Amino acid sequence: MATPDRLKLREKLCYGFGDLASVLYWQTFSLYLLYFYTDVFRISAAAAGTMFLISRIWDGVNDPMMGMLADRTETRWGKFRPFLLWFCVPFAVMGVLMFTTPHLGGTGKLIWAYITFNGMMMIYTAINIPYTSMLGVISPDPNQRTIVSSIKFVFAYVAATIVSFTLLPMAAWLGGAPDNPRGWQLVFVIYGIAAVIFFLIAFAGTRERVRPPAAQKTSMARDLRNLFTNGPWLVLLATTITFILFVATRLTITAHYFRYFVGPQTLTLPFTGGARSYGFTELVSAFNTVGGVSAIVGALLVGWFATTVGKKPAFLILFVISIVSTAAFYFLRPEQVGLMFVLQIVGSLTGGPLSAVLWAMYADTADYAEWKNRSRSTGLVFSASTMTQKVGWAIGGFLAGVMLSATGYTPDKVQASGVLHGIVLLMSIIPAAVGVVSMVIVLFYPLNETRVRQIEIDLQARRAGAAVAGS
Repeated sequence: MATPDRLKLREKLCYGFGDLASVLYWQTFSLYLLYFYTDVFRISAAAAGTMFLISRIWDGVNDPMMGMLADRTETRWGKFRPFLLWFCVPFAVMGVLMFTTPHLGGTGKLIWAYITFNGMMMIYTAINIPYTSMLGVISPDPNQRTIVSSIKFVFAYVAATIVSFTLLPMAAWLGGAPDNPRGWQLVFVIYGIAAVIFFLIAFAGTRERVRPPAAQKTSMARDLRNLFTNGPWLVLLATTITFILFVATRLTITAHYFRYFVGPQTLTLPFTGGARSYGFTELVSAFNTVGGVSAIVGALLVGWFATTVGKKPAFLILFVISIVSTAAFYFLRPEQVGLMFVLQIVGSLTGGPLSAVLWAMYADTADYAEWKNRSRSTGLVFSASTMTQKVGWAIGGFLAGVMLSATGYTPDKVQASGVLHGIVLLMSIIPAAVGVVSMVIVLFYPLNETRVRQIEIDLQARRAGAAVAGS
């Protein structure tokens, strides 16, 4: 089968820079935001968890609104690309404000946290929804989109690795201590400047190639009706929310797991000249960095793997291994740091690429919607999908915060055995159980590779016929 509009490597890489920018922030939210609010900003875990739930659900609700707005945007740069240009600077500025800690009382701090967190997430929506939607219009070829998606997530995991490796050490260096708010603020001045540059590279180096049918007449009501009668998309919707809950619950608690359950450890590592003690900052940064590097390797390989065995089989095979690796943390003792790192490598190598496969499948559901309804709403398909991600993160952060508070967690204290058991459960059995649910749901996804190819052929024929009729 012909592959029209085969993308050059340069454009694929330029597209990836958009996720390099976004994930500098998203990885911070995933790994360290609960820790920042409890141990740096100094609000209670329950208050932070409740804020995550309320704010992220609202943020998820406004995602489809942003998607429909982007679908109806017409500029000389396309529908989605201009948002990268318009919102990159506000994105960076709001990030600095979010990690600025004013000298306020308890109520004032909570109000500031709500305002800046919600402001940050709304701007994140305004730039990230159009950026993600570009995956559905950068090429009409599903195999090309799978490769672009894998490259997108390579850049995402590079950003995740950067955050894992640099954030805590930089915050400690710039602020004089890991919990000094000034250090966190200065880190996001640096991250913000980098994000602006990366978004501008993505804007300048990419193009939109797939347009809605020329005769398409849409309304918001019709777009929503088409979306919620798109069976494959509905299956992915349920898969995504449970998959993100699997990821979010564990990542949200990782810093607490190493600070309070693992604690300082004396280890003998290669090329270090003997045994030495490693503290929380070194261990959690190394653990997350190893996970990020492993996810990069997985994302590099997943394009080949998914095109060889099919997206759905690839997703299932990788997910089983990742779930088992996660559940195994329940049986580890604090001193078994080596096994923790081995499981992190295996789990990240197989779990990291799952998002790339999911987003490539979402692009296929956008084609399916156009094939079925003769109407295309790429922005709505991807924005409503992103909404499920944020709802999953909201629930994961809420569960982690509430469970920590329920067990009696208090920052900077030696934790009771009940607190430690709760932290271990959040790191292992709880996310693994949710992962099993997600895996069962994806079994019902109906678009196999043969059907996707036939849909592409039909759409190419329609578009060619429409072009001839128009001329």
